[in-house]
Amino acid sequence: MPTLVTGAAGFIGFHVAQRMLARGDEIIGIDSINDYYDPQLKRDRLQELKSAFGESFRFVRVDFADLEALTRALEGLEFDRIIHLGAQAGVRYSIENPHAYVQANLVGHLNLLEVARHQRASHMVYASSSSVYGNNKTLPFRVEDRVDHPISLYAATKKADELMSETYAHLYRVPLTGLRFFTVYGPWGRPDMAMWIFTRKILSGQPIQVFNHGQMRRDFTYIDDIVTGVVACHDNPPTDDGAPKAGGSLAPHRLYNIGNHRSEDLMRMIELLEQSCGCKADFDFQPMQPGDVPETFADISAIQQDLGFQPGTAIDVGVPRFVDWYRRYHRL
Repeated sequence: MPTLVTGAAGFIGFHVAQRMLARGDEIIGIDSINDYYDPQLKRDRLQELKSAFGESFRFVRVDFADLEALTRALEGLEFDRIIHLGAQAGVRYSIENPHAYVQANLVGHLNLLEVARHQRASHMVYASSSSVYGNNKTLPFRVEDRVDHPISLYAATKKADELMSETYAHLYRVPLTGLRFFTVYGPWGRPDMAMWIFTRKILSGQPIQVFNHGQMRRDFTYIDDIVTGVVACHDNPPTDDGAPKAGGSLAPHRLYNIGNHRSEDLMRMIELLEQSCGCKADFDFQPMQPGDVPETFADISAIQQDLGFQPGTAIDVGVPRFVDWYRRYHRL
């Protein structure tokens, strides 16, 4: 039976759909194709899927935060599992436009939980974020850590999604898996991401803004590794056996970090971009931005132990792959 993938025109959703279609699954993709960034990139991703997989990929344009529209769009469609990756992304944009996050990430997530409940879905995997850890000083970040002090509204909405999911798993026994993604990058990425912005500006000779004066570290995770983790979770729902799950739930609800399990210096990533672009960056060092954190680092032991997840792409490999794709896509 098909799997419903939300955010199918987005960065991670596109790659997850592509991987699952390539192994013979059927996918129903939904996306609003909003203008948070250039909708043409989203349309190009969808065209890639349609061209490669034909009728195995069915796409419906709908805003999943609009319950009435979502109900109409899904009427008559059959699917057994859900991968809910659609969201309003971006930490900094949540400071400028908070209502977009409440609508997409809170109302939208509730709508998908209701879909899972009434469809009697056998599993829903959903996107959380490493941003829930806020200014946690204990590294690496563990799913057992308390995450009660978010420092951006984006982070707060993702924490709220986890809490709503726990409630639905408890009340309705809906099997749920929440994934805290760590700095995902790679081909077909988003134009608001640092790696895209840096590449564009380095190639065009513009200065790049580097925050906290370059004193930043990130657990950069290549998209192929992220997809491997998402699909493994999709294929292995949590059991409703009353035993504690990753994250501490006794209901069929677990939480995993998905990262590269390596915290890399931001300046090292920029060096790799310079090498791949064949030119040096012009730096504009800035103080820390509101809502940002100096370092992220994922403890992935829970998903390693439960599902055998093991990331395999170092930034020395992943960054050049991104730049190669960027050049091809923009015909540079």
